[in-house]
Amino acid sequence: MKKIKLTKETLILSLILILSVILNFTNLSIDGYANQYYAAGVKSMTMSLKNFFFVSFDPAGFVTIDKPPLGFWIQAISAKIFGFSGWSIILPQALAGVISVGIIYFIVKRTFGSIAGLISALCLAVTPVFVAVSRNNTCDNLLVLTLLLACWALSIAAEKGKLKYLIISLAIVGIGFNIKMLQAYMIAPALYITYLLSNAVSIKKRITHLALGTVVLLLVSFSWAFIVDLVPAENRPFVGSSTNNTVKELIFGHNGLERLGIGSTSTPGGRNQGKDGEGPGQFREGTDASSGTTKGQLAQGTPGEPPSDNSQGQGMHEGTYDGDGQGMLGDHPNGDNQERGQGTMGPGPGGNNMGKPNGGGRGGTFGGDEEAGITRLFSNNSLSDQIIWLLPLAIFGFAAAAIKEKFNLPFNNKRKLSLILWSMWLLPEFIYFSYTKGLFHPYYLTMLAAPIAALTGIGIVSMWQLHKEGGWKSWILPAALIADGLVQTLILSYYYSTSNIAKIIMIVLAVLCFLSSAILIFINLIKNKELSSEGANIKLKKMLLSTALVGLLVAPLVWSSTTMFYGMSGTFPSAGLGLISNKGMNNFNIGMGNSNTDTTTKLVEFLKANTTNEKYLVAVPSATGYASDIIIKTGESVMTLGGFSGSDNILTLAQFKQLVSDGVVRYAIINGGGPGGNNEITNWIQENGRAVSESEWADSTKLNSENDNSSNNDKNSSQIENQKGGRFDRGNSVQLYDLKPNASISVEN
Repeated sequence: MKKIKLTKETLILSLILILSVILNFTNLSIDGYANQYYAAGVKSMTMSLKNFFFVSFDPAGFVTIDKPPLGFWIQAISAKIFGFSGWSIILPQALAGVISVGIIYFIVKRTFGSIAGLISALCLAVTPVFVAVSRNNTCDNLLVLTLLLACWALSIAAEKGKLKYLIISLAIVGIGFNIKMLQAYMIAPALYITYLLSNAVSIKKRITHLALGTVVLLLVSFSWAFIVDLVPAENRPFVGSSTNNTVKELIFGHNGLERLGIGSTSTPGGRNQGKDGEGPGQFREGTDASSGTTKGQLAQGTPGEPPSDNSQGQGMHEGTYDGDGQGMLGDHPNGDNQERGQGTMGPGPGGNNMGKPNGGGRGGTFGGDEEAGITRLFSNNSLSDQIIWLLPLAIFGFAAAAIKEKFNLPFNNKRKLSLILWSMWLLPEFIYFSYTKGLFHPYYLTMLAAPIAALTGIGIVSMWQLHKEGGWKSWILPAALIADGLVQTLILSYYYSTSNIAKIIMIVLAVLCFLSSAILIFINLIKNKELSSEGANIKLKKMLLSTALVGLLVAPLVWSSTTMFYGMSGTFPSAGLGLISNKGMNNFNIGMGNSNTDTTTKLVEFLKANTTNEKYLVAVPSATGYASDIIIKTGESVMTLGGFSGSDNILTLAQFKQLVSDGVVRYAIINGGGPGGNNEITNWIQENGRAVSESEWADSTKLNSENDNSSNNDKNSSQIENQKGGRFDRGNSVQLYDLKPNASISVEN
């Protein structure tokens, strides 16, 4: 067995990995179950092999999670091994983050050397959005891990012209497809272009190899979807968030074209007719549980996705998201459902913006809502402070490496191919996230973390080599350091008026980065050959470069560190000072059924006491209400009539009536707006069910107290009425109905 030598390189890599472990694992349970919609699905998956295979949201296999299976399979296996808990389902993502740090080191090292690999690994380890997503049960960093593995295999394939490694690379991307569907294909331009431009084999062979690889890619990608769609609908759960109960439609619809902003978001189930961030949507009834039925505006958002966790109130989301962050209406287990996002627009990340969430830790819902353009990722919004801290260094670094390697045809060495690979990963995604008006969330930006980190490591080494050569090329290094420092100063300025930490970081940045860069410039200006020769001056320059780089890593490290001490939004993970200034709000899972209240406990006790042979404990409008909370706490089956958002047409009225008649379900919870678009079922429940007195299933005192608190929101409601034209009527809110014929349940007045 070969012994591992404790070299300086090994020691530094170990320290970087330890740092990643600390950032990813410390206080990992602080966010509870994180995204409770996914957590409930994982618990259901641990209860039967059928649920496991189909990724069922509920224990009875009524409807699936609206994502592919592999990431949740891994979480379910972890939950089986360590017991179901928030920690056990987040564990795979935390491990994936640490492993990715190690892998990017090896990939970059094999082309640009150890120092470049170490810098790349360090940059990835401290990238805020990468750390935030590693501490959450969304599967994006599991995808990043698979894509890094695909890059490793593709690098070998391009260098040697080996079909075997190309097949491995594209098969791994197919595996990634079964983690996040079409999101995995965002790396396709990098893989295909890199292999196509390599010259290890003839162009004819390259095209043939890519054609064969594409066949493998598609076979692996669609294998699970093909099998599920072959299974008769009556023998499996309904495919959540699809319009026709097929995974194929889910892939190309909700998880495909909608993400590009070119697909219709309307569904037969009543998904909203307005496009995210475009024009006014349709009007539709929503519900405010704190004060009754509310006729709100359906507006621009896409209700197939959950609302933000960082606007005012604690309301649940029933398919009525306002794309401007000004009105999310629904029911909440506590009854504490103020119209979310009704505050005025705040000053930015550091401000008390209760409307459209901005900045780190604020967890803005839809990235596509931010103004599209080349400056989107640099502006004062929910995106900027998550990813672009080192982007200028990556851009300058690519330019320097291209100059150093004489980046032109033929692309006949591994360094040139590496530059193609990383730049073609970064560029298309940067353009997409900058300009798309489609459906994406800020935490998707973790897809940019790896190429930015890699090009930063490659760039620092290349710029240092050019700096030592002298001439005009020696100015690239200090210019890159200053440019990156200025961008970081811009991001920090968004927090200047609200955070002393931001001011301290600015001072540190000025001393470490700007001062070191100024000294490098001064040395260049001297133009003294003796001072420019090797020796003591080279050591001084190395020290200055190291100091400047440390200064540039302080802000992202501080941002990432906040996740260890302050709860993130379980639904929309993000890191930053916003977690500190809004620590009382960021751990809510609004829209995800995050409730640890006596209300839910009493409801479950009542339902268990009054049900015997029913398959479902209760029917609810959507997966984003009581359903997630009940499943996580009890493992009981809950029928989500409209799937995740309430807009899926899973049952007809005749089918639902038959289920009630057969004793499959006895109780139903509805709100004023109904279960998504299926108002026919809602009306039937209200007309034929008996309203159960709130005193029997809910803590009325607690509800009344919470409802009183919601009155503070009335002023904001008026603002929304004026801005959006919606009318907010007050009436009944959440109501439990007994559907059993001749049920002797007291009727609430």
